[in-house]
Amino acid sequence: PRTTNNILESYLISKDIAAEDIFVNYTPFGHSDWSKIVADVVALGADGKKVGVISTINGDANIGFYKELAAAGISADDIPVVAFSVGEEELSGLDTSNLVGHLAAWNYFQSADVGANTEWVAAWKARMGDERVTNDPMEAHYIGFNMWVNAVEAAGSSEVDAVRAKMYGQTFPNLTGGMAEMLPNHHLSKPVLIGEIQADGQFDIISQTSEVPGDAWTDFLPESAVLVSDWPGLECGMYNTQTKSCVQIGSNY
Repeated sequence: PRTTNNILESYLISKDIAAEDIFVNYTPFGHSDWSKIVADVVALGADGKKVGVISTINGDANIGFYKELAAAGISADDIPVVAFSVGEEELSGLDTSNLVGHLAAWNYFQSADVGANTEWVAAWKARMGDERVTNDPMEAHYIGFNMWVNAVEAAGSSEVDAVRAKMYGQTFPNLTGGMAEMLPNHHLSKPVLIGEIQADGQFDIISQTSEVPGDAWTDFLPESAVLVSDWPGLECGMYNTQTKSCVQIGSNY
């Protein structure tokens, strides 16, 4: 979360959001007393400013945060929350009444209205039970595994280096539509989706981009803006373009 928040803060400042209007807070994992933090968030809008929350909270602490917002009389219409770690599995079996209308950002939602996804979800539920849900990490694994199978077939071998050479440029359909591609930096091109939490724990997809190339190193932090990842071209996942050297050796990141 700290790296994500550093990137977000730098991005917001680049969009002319005043630094004093950005409130960043950290809590221990599993934190449960959100009253003061919610009060601080509410106070940001006391003078009529529009306030939103980008949440990088992990684990079940998310639920306590949303409950405290509701207890303070704050709805998604008042202060919307966009979460990076709340998906279908996290919401499964929970009372989502306090979460309706808040948002989450992922590359996949179970509710994607695509034929291949409908079949995939149905197959999962038939095997695991109707109450089970699919989510973003599952789709990523599904795509990655199928790319690996295709690369093994192309290489005629399951040996790591041979397969890796055939992985670059591999494509496979996203379950949200469009095509995922394995890039030279070991990342995929995927669409970015924003979903609105519904009462049944599913998401209404309100925004979807075309495929966005995954970037190993953000341009919004100076220490990483000079880094590139290019395995087939540079044989390096952490290449410093200023020093013309591979900073990290012995890793396949």
